[in-house]
Amino acid sequence: MEHGHSPEEISARIAAPQGRGVLRDVVYGAIDGSVTTFAIVAGVAGGGLSPFVIVALGLANVLADGFSMAAGNYSGTKAELDDIKRLREVEDRHINLFPDGERAEVREILRLKGLNGPVLEAATDAICADKEAWINLMMEGEYGASPVDPQPMRAALATFGAFLLAGMVPLLPFLLGLDSAFSLSVWLTLATFFVIGAAKSRWALTPWWRSGAETLAIGGAAAALAYGVGLLFQG
Repeated sequence: MEHGHSPEEISARIAAPQGRGVLRDVVYGAIDGSVTTFAIVAGVAGGGLSPFVIVALGLANVLADGFSMAAGNYSGTKAELDDIKRLREVEDRHINLFPDGERAEVREILRLKGLNGPVLEAATDAICADKEAWINLMMEGEYGASPVDPQPMRAALATFGAFLLAGMVPLLPFLLGLDSAFSLSVWLTLATFFVIGAAKSRWALTPWWRSGAETLAIGGAAAALAYGVGLLFQG
């Protein structure tokens, strides 16, 4: 079972919901790290440049682009959090100025959840007796906001960490000075695409092999495009 249903387990789980977590941020960072770094490796290798150039540009991409993505994710998540705070203030003000109208909105939200008759009226009274519960219900029912606020720093660190780990994979054969480094880089990167896709199926209904193949196809197409562009400048 995914979770237990004893009174204690239910109370603990409902009292501290997990929110959306960092799955989206990790998958986003890992796929982009693999694609963009291998795009540089493939493009430079296709252009016939030296392994030193590949390593230099690849490392620059992993650090700079990874930080850029993390900063962008932080800013986007922070903007989302700021908007949630703004909407909470709006609802707080409306409850003070237009309590009857806001009460009617609570009643409609609860009606759409299946309540009716005396139960609907009693639930409306109970919610409106607690201002914090009132605002929380309005945030979910009127704006579709999650009851758990997003965490900008956690999102940024998850994106950067995933980007860094996955983005280093295409560079490993060149960093280690291995023979046939580009061929090894190709296979390692394709394997990384597949592993990322297969891993994310843990939180989806898609079979692991289909999710892995889908991510492999997307990443492989981007890598092939980059290598093709590099070939145009060869020599």
